[in-house]
Amino acid sequence: MVPTPIPALVAILLNKEKEKGSPLTENEVLDIRDNAVCMMLPISAREKIEESRGYLDLNPEYVWEQWQQARIELN
Repeated sequence: MVPTPIPALVAILLNKEKEKGSPLTENEVLDIRDNAVCMMLPISAREKIEESRGYLDLNPEYVWEQWQQARIELN
């Protein structure tokens, strides 16, 4: 079983950054991650969710680093 943010962390962060109107700080990103709703799912279920979304979510352990790359690609 793995913790799986619902909705995806990348979607939450993208929406929060748009609401803010400027880049999120590292502390904001970590706070959002720490307070995200997660479901404990088998790895196979998480993989099915990611497949249906069409993209992989950010790894919560590396959320700041991966968010920096994702926000460049998404903007």
